[in-house]
Amino acid sequence: MGGDSGLEIRMKRRSRRQSGFTLIEIIVAFSILLLLSGMAVPLARHKLRRDKERELRYALDDMRRAIDKYKDASDRGDFGQVKPDTEGYPENLDVLVEGQKAATGDKKMKFLRRIPRDPFTKSTEWGVRSMQDDPKSPGSGGAGKHVFDVYTKSTEKAPDGKPYAEW
Repeated sequence: MGGDSGLEIRMKRRSRRQSGFTLIEIIVAFSILLLLSGMAVPLARHKLRRDKERELRYALDDMRRAIDKYKDASDRGDFGQVKPDTEGYPENLDVLVEGQKAATGDKKMKFLRRIPRDPFTKSTEWGVRSMQDDPKSPGSGGAGKHVFDVYTKSTEKAPDGKPYAEW
């Protein structure tokens, strides 16, 4: 008997019918993918926010340290006579990068390599405060003629509700 048996023919038909996925299998697979991606998106947003916050803290710390070093050098007399309007603080943030000429010699003292980029505004423009500004007002704009402190110009708030401009 040289032909296929009935069992073999039924198995071939069944395997042809069962190749591929059923509609229910596809729906279940897509539902699982949708659920997983739905959980991943908020986590990714949270991580991006935390990265921006960390970058903001580093930038503010670097600039504040540079302002303090400038003030210390000014108080030591490294720049000669302190201008009365500045109280020994830099006149603007650019002075920290470009440098201030030392009282002795032609050497310039630099305190920052560059002004950091604000991760929230994506700009190197920062808000500045002077000693004459109201400390409770985050956006006083540096009414005096020197830079005592810096802050972000972002209007966004941290998860705890505190504006980033108050960091």
